[in-house]
Amino acid sequence: MGILWSILAFVVAIGILVTVHEFGHYWVARRAGIKVLRFSVGFGKPLLRWTRGADRTEYVIAAVPLGGYVKMLDEREGDVPGEERHRAFNAQPLYKRTAVVLAGPLFNFLFAVLAYMAIGMIGTTELRPVLGPVTENTPAAEAGLQEGDELLAIDGRETPNWQRAAMALVDAGFNRSDIPVEVQDEAGQRRSLVLDMTLAGELGRADNLLAQAGFQTWMPPLEPVLGRVVDSGPAARAGLQPGDRIIEAEGEPVGEWRDLVRHIEQSPGQTLTLVVERNGERETLRPELDSAEAGGRTIGQLGVAPEVPEGAYDRLYREVQYGPVGALGHGLSATWDASVLTVKILGRMVIGQASLQNLSGPLTIGQFAGDTAALGVVPFLGFLAIVSISLGIINLLPIPVLDGGHLLYFAVEAVRGKPLSEHAQAIGQQVGLLLIFLLMGLAFYNDLARLFGS
Repeated sequence: MGILWSILAFVVAIGILVTVHEFGHYWVARRAGIKVLRFSVGFGKPLLRWTRGADRTEYVIAAVPLGGYVKMLDEREGDVPGEERHRAFNAQPLYKRTAVVLAGPLFNFLFAVLAYMAIGMIGTTELRPVLGPVTENTPAAEAGLQEGDELLAIDGRETPNWQRAAMALVDAGFNRSDIPVEVQDEAGQRRSLVLDMTLAGELGRADNLLAQAGFQTWMPPLEPVLGRVVDSGPAARAGLQPGDRIIEAEGEPVGEWRDLVRHIEQSPGQTLTLVVERNGERETLRPELDSAEAGGRTIGQLGVAPEVPEGAYDRLYREVQYGPVGALGHGLSATWDASVLTVKILGRMVIGQASLQNLSGPLTIGQFAGDTAALGVVPFLGFLAIVSISLGIINLLPIPVLDGGHLLYFAVEAVRGKPLSEHAQAIGQQVGLLLIFLLMGLAFYNDLARLFGS
């Protein structure tokens, strides 16, 4: 069911974002007086097809939901009656053609602004960047950061939540090694420190940079008592029940929940010996743990959650909600920050300063689509905004067959005073297709590597 849910969420997400992108091309083309022959969401065999309007435009939903296209009247693709030549795409002045091509990516950015604006107006719960145990021999430990410290700013950028902290660290971390950090301890004392990111070794994926710096989320001290046991998980199979207190793990006393978590994470795929207290009696159970990928490493999973007293997590969360004007500002700033960060990471991947593991394909996107959709409207909107920004930026890359490739041709045309020859454009299309296939192959490889933990 989890796989089916992820597939459904992926199809819905891609369907929405492709429709937004192609509608940008379609809407501007219509306003420019260009005749639109077909508006297709998806490729391949049509599943649904209908026509409407004076131009009898064909609207199609096709079988392969990995893209779409808007087909316009064009003399390069077939005969055009003389009386309709003025409505052909290739017959339009350069500024109109540029506007039509640029509209697709711009609509993706506009969608992201509206999505973030909606999140701001709905309201969301932010996870404050309070540090848990600081990992030894990492930049955070060497800088003197301690458990309970809250990150206030990284490299001069405010960090009201973990997402903003991650973005600030990625932005600064791929730039230089010494990063100023401002923190506040539990007593309210502020300190200014410097992270030496050379201690983190070679920087890998952006989503793992917090862990490489030595950061992890603070958790309140909890009793090692099971509050929930996942059906059919390792704990349930071994006979563990809600209310059980874990006394020992692998012969070591378990004083609080994090002691149990440490043993579980260090034993992926292994049998864990637990001493459990239930109704005043003790017994020994030996669950065989599952394995999972988290933060770039393989960890064990038991399939349990702790019993949490009311108010235990109050320090970790803050409620955030905006009015219409504030939400618009939030939407614009969030879209700008995410766009700039994405461009920087892409640029650093090109010059070798960032790992190519940052590229994700449909398997990873589908997994995140399913996870965020299961969490609710606000997380799913945030996911759609990020993917929409990525789609807009990727389409602006100067690669033939993408919108950016067409814009590159138009720039050459503006300089030369005439279009590139059809032969030159055909060669460009072949090179562009090769590059796209290489990028897709690398993205699929990264997906499979994450899936199988290599």
